[in-house]
Amino acid sequence: MDSDVSNSGIMANSWWEIKILCDPALEDLIFWRLEKFGCRGMSSEVKGNSHLLCSYLPQMQAQLLDLAALSLWLRQDALTLRQQIPIVHWRLIDEEDWASSWKDHWQPQEIGDHLLIYPAWLSEPEESSERLLLRLDPGAAFGTGTHSTTQLCLEALEMRLGDGSKGVVADIGCGSGILSIGAILLGATKVYAVDTDPLAVRSARANRDLNQISAQQIVVERGSVEQLQKLTHHQAVDGILCNILAEVIIELIPGLTAIAGPKTWGILSGILLDQAKPIADTLEQYNWVVAALWKRQEWCCFNIRRS
Repeated sequence: MDSDVSNSGIMANSWWEIKILCDPALEDLIFWRLEKFGCRGMSSEVKGNSHLLCSYLPQMQAQLLDLAALSLWLRQDALTLRQQIPIVHWRLIDEEDWASSWKDHWQPQEIGDHLLIYPAWLSEPEESSERLLLRLDPGAAFGTGTHSTTQLCLEALEMRLGDGSKGVVADIGCGSGILSIGAILLGATKVYAVDTDPLAVRSARANRDLNQISAQQIVVERGSVEQLQKLTHHQAVDGILCNILAEVIIELIPGLTAIAGPKTWGILSGILLDQAKPIADTLEQYNWVVAALWKRQEWCCFNIRRS
């Protein structure tokens, strides 16, 4: 834990730049913590065997004690998961530095056989690509395609939609909207996307527009399963996407049945390997079958269907 600023070092329109060096297995959990803390513009880059995460927070939203508390939460998370404790460092920077610095670390990324995740601020690629271009400016929302859980979901989605399974998809905890947009690009006819965070709703709508997808094709609203039921008029969806965290997913599983029909499939991620068994047990309890379990680093992705 370290800081470059004293209490007197307050600047107008300044931002906290928070950098965290961590084990790759902790990356998604840390991003979730940062999102809940109110951070914006998150990025990740590989540093040897570790990942360097970078995020930003308006200076007025946090004092030094708040940042110390965040550092303590990250320490406790690491200890709980028996991982090396992350190194947390913060400093104040001005508005102009914030607007550009985090974007320097994030480059176009190929995922699966068909998708190319492309930062919104880069000009169109000069070389033609057979890949589907998914333009993204995640802003404050989770989901850039750099994390194992998002990659696993997109790859599973590609395989699921590639076998001719089109139809209507629900995206619970949509974040930046990356999975919803990916679903439409890969052939889904419609997506209902929900998130409890208003910043995520705003981000998902902006990214939908950025990819020139209509508001009728991707409907984005604030809420969870109950809101999905209203949006779908209590009709079953063909597929369910949920990339959050295991604790949240376990709470959602009973509700998933309310939007599922006899042939509904699901892709669930944000789950650490040692959390897989309670998820599987809860799914079985509510008549879901685990068709496949994909793993990457410390994370896994459930491909499920109705029993």
